[in-house]
Amino acid sequence: MSKKHTDGVSVVICCYNSSSRLPNTLKYLSEQAAKGVPWEVIVVDNASTDDTSGTAVNLWKTISSVPFTVVTEKQSGLSFARKRGLIEAQYTFVSFIDDDNWVCPEWVQLVYNTMSQNSKIGACGGLNEAICEIEPPFWFENFKESYAVGTQAERAGDITWTRGYLWGAGLTIRKRAMQDLLDSGFISLLSDRQGSSLISGGDSEICYALRLAGWRIWYEPGLTLKHYLPKDRLDWNYLTRLHRGFGASSVGLDPYCLINIQGERSLKKTWQWKALAIIKFLLINLDIVIHLANKRMEGNLAVLSVEWQIGRLYQLLKQRSTYSTRLDDVKKAVWVKPELTM
Repeated sequence: MSKKHTDGVSVVICCYNSSSRLPNTLKYLSEQAAKGVPWEVIVVDNASTDDTSGTAVNLWKTISSVPFTVVTEKQSGLSFARKRGLIEAQYTFVSFIDDDNWVCPEWVQLVYNTMSQNSKIGACGGLNEAICEIEPPFWFENFKESYAVGTQAERAGDITWTRGYLWGAGLTIRKRAMQDLLDSGFISLLSDRQGSSLISGGDSEICYALRLAGWRIWYEPGLTLKHYLPKDRLDWNYLTRLHRGFGASSVGLDPYCLINIQGERSLKKTWQWKALAIIKFLLINLDIVIHLANKRMEGNLAVLSVEWQIGRLYQLLKQRSTYSTRLDDVKKAVWVKPELTM
């Protein structure tokens, strides 16, 4: 990350086969009312097989004169695409929006104002509203946070040691904070979304790493965006698959969460102990496990809890040979503030 950065905002859109979704996203972005704030747009084409790059370039030149760049990241995975966006960004604050996020006209200005108010803020995020292609199902309101929709805290301010993380949809990072992490040897343990895969967690990992490095995580509800949800995502089977992916991702986040538990590694911090705890949970909920595919279970929170635990168990078994090593690697990392390890 050698590129120098100057005062301003770089908006980064990480894309995979986004040619059908990008037009609306870019149109909303082009309507920014930024007063004297230098900004740019960077589209990261992450191994797309459609005309994502061509669509982006051809549309932007007809709707805005703001500097616009398309770069290609051949290594599949949202974490790799975000890193490429950070490398290419020339401005102080890097704001990530998804290819289905329609930001408010004040987005760039408010990102700049929020991040400039406190030099200790490493990341900030805002309030996301759902725009659904079809009438949302009866259970949507109860589980909308799974879609990165809703509020992220009760009020504006520091959420570093309360919530502790922000959604990737609308996540803004101070470039110097992330650059310091990477220069100090930080390597992401999660690849995040890869193509159509529903394994995620890269956004939480960034926030957890930043707070362990001493940066603050901030919530600003004035940062609003509309998150467009097509009908195929407003489906119970999709949501259960999403939660299984969340469970799998949680294993990669363990090192950032367990680092603050007092004492040396104990039996309870081993993958075996955690796997046995999940097996016990699944046995207690065996009736739900057996009937997961039953349509009458739609909207049942217990089903999502079971799916989350199954995803976590699979990933624990997959990473059993590296689990303890990953815990140690994070605990001993030079970018972690010693006072935050107990």
